[in-house]
Amino acid sequence: MQSDYSKQGKTAAIVAYLTILGTIIAYFMNNDSKNLFASFHIRQALGINIAFYLLGALVTVFDSWPISIAFYVFILVLWIFGLITAIREEKKTVPILGPYFQQWFTFI
Repeated sequence: MQSDYSKQGKTAAIVAYLTILGTIIAYFMNNDSKNLFASFHIRQALGINIAFYLLGALVTVFDSWPISIAFYVFILVLWIFGLITAIREEKKTVPILGPYFQQWFTFI
């Protein structure tokens, strides 16, 4: 657990992980106050959502169920990890792709 500052952005951080619609809602929730904790998790959630759609399109090319299952497990692990760290008020990047999400989505 961090400070009261993290607690102020906790709601937006958790909402960000609830589908792409939740990420959009969290972005507008955080738009006025610009809480750094919430912005961190919104970037992570946006990256997970974009990775889901882009990698999902790539997986359909292979048309193989083992590859599809591995893809869905990978995305599920990223999503659960991000959600748990938001609930615990921690700023940890998701495995493998998290640091890139922080670099790519600096506009949030």
